[in-house]
Amino acid sequence: MTVQKAPEFGKLRSFFWPIYTAELKKVLPMFLMFFFISLVYTILRNSKDALLVTAPGSGAEAIPFLKVGGVMPAAIIAMIFYAKLSNVLTKEKLFYVTILPFVAFFILFALFLYPNKDTLHLSTMADTLQTSLPLGLHGFVATLRNWTYSLFYIMAELWGSMVLSLLFWGFANDITRVAEAKRFYALFSLGANLGLMVGGPLLVMIVKKNNSISIDGTDPFQNVINYIVAIVAFSGVMIMLLYYWINKNVLTDPLYYDGAGAKAPQKNKPKMSLGESFGFLARSKYILCIAVLVLAYNVSINLIEVTWKSQVKLQYPLQHDYLQFMGTYSTYLSITTILMLLFVSGNVMRRFGWGVAALITPVVLLISGTGFFSFVIFKEQFAPLLLTYGTTPVAIAVLFGTIQNIISKAAKYSLFDPTKEMAYIPLDAESKVKGKAAIDVVGARLGKAGGAGVQLFLISTFGSIAAVTPHIGVILFVIIAAWIWSVNSLNKEFKKNQVSI
Repeated sequence: MTVQKAPEFGKLRSFFWPIYTAELKKVLPMFLMFFFISLVYTILRNSKDALLVTAPGSGAEAIPFLKVGGVMPAAIIAMIFYAKLSNVLTKEKLFYVTILPFVAFFILFALFLYPNKDTLHLSTMADTLQTSLPLGLHGFVATLRNWTYSLFYIMAELWGSMVLSLLFWGFANDITRVAEAKRFYALFSLGANLGLMVGGPLLVMIVKKNNSISIDGTDPFQNVINYIVAIVAFSGVMIMLLYYWINKNVLTDPLYYDGAGAKAPQKNKPKMSLGESFGFLARSKYILCIAVLVLAYNVSINLIEVTWKSQVKLQYPLQHDYLQFMGTYSTYLSITTILMLLFVSGNVMRRFGWGVAALITPVVLLISGTGFFSFVIFKEQFAPLLLTYGTTPVAIAVLFGTIQNIISKAAKYSLFDPTKEMAYIPLDAESKVKGKAAIDVVGARLGKAGGAGVQLFLISTFGSIAAVTPHIGVILFVIIAAWIWSVNSLNKEFKKNQVSI
């Protein structure tokens, strides 16, 4: 595939903003689109945990069961529909058709599902099951008991896969040249992290404003849900408007977009069944390397996050407190990520290349994960010393886990995501559409479901997250070793593919 070289616009604006003035027409709307997508993702991600983990009879033990039995099947169904629709719809229509169901569901949740949760939830059936099933399966019972929260959780997870990973990055890869990606992608991620920075304090403000029972006894969390859904709906409209503007004003200008080879006529679009699509991917070593990388990340982060969230639930058992904590966590995460984007991401990629940039995330996760799991496993030994300083093992475990999550997620957003997306650029149109759908939707979900499946088996066997933490720590190190191997292998393939572009 021949890709047009980026045109020369003169001198770069600055070291920290490596964009030509004329390129703002292309970069700024993409920047804003990613901002709104990330704003929604930040709010939904924190809200889904607050709803499910703090729900009656629930806890972090419910997350592995839901990811295996709910999120993974939903991701597969979503990928099948997306692959089918990609054969009959234009890319522009496919974008709108993918986003609108999300907006519609969250509006339905605020107007009907949450107000009627006491009637809709299966409390009686769940009580019966809980008395007859072993302790290790109580997380499964919790997902059934609070099924509307489980559905909210699934849709929030799919937003990250379908809208953030598949739609945005798929669109960016289609309209961005490799030479541009080295300058643009870190800035796109900066837009996403500004959304994260705004979303965290916004959640804290909403929760503080609605943190008490009203005079008439109305559930104050209903107002929190209403604000959250209003933000989601507004952001969804803005995302679609920005996408429409880019298609009409940027992609029609050959200065910014070379459609040849990237926008094939409708009649030539590849029409492959689901089985044929996976067979095609299995024959591509390059795509398989990307798949292993994505799977390894998602398994690793899931193994750590569930353990951390179990500690957060112990420290903040109420919905408002849990959500306020997660909002504060998102704020610090966004600040750390933006600093890495400004001072680390682009500079590492330009000076040391793709391979070094892609290796930083697994190395960071390995080091920070070692510290977190070591404290959680041996926290009781530190209890007497901590009590003399007026704190508890749970509080310190939450602190350690929060620091670990901030560092590893910042590396993910500033380095893992841009390098992963750059790896797609040399691929042909068929590989991009089918490969990205399988990797980002099913691959990412399979990774999380794989981590959840390991936890599910261990929890069912040993009874609780606390009991399985040492085993999870050992498995984590094995997965990260496989991740590092896949990065090295993909780096060799990436260099070979760059020769032809």
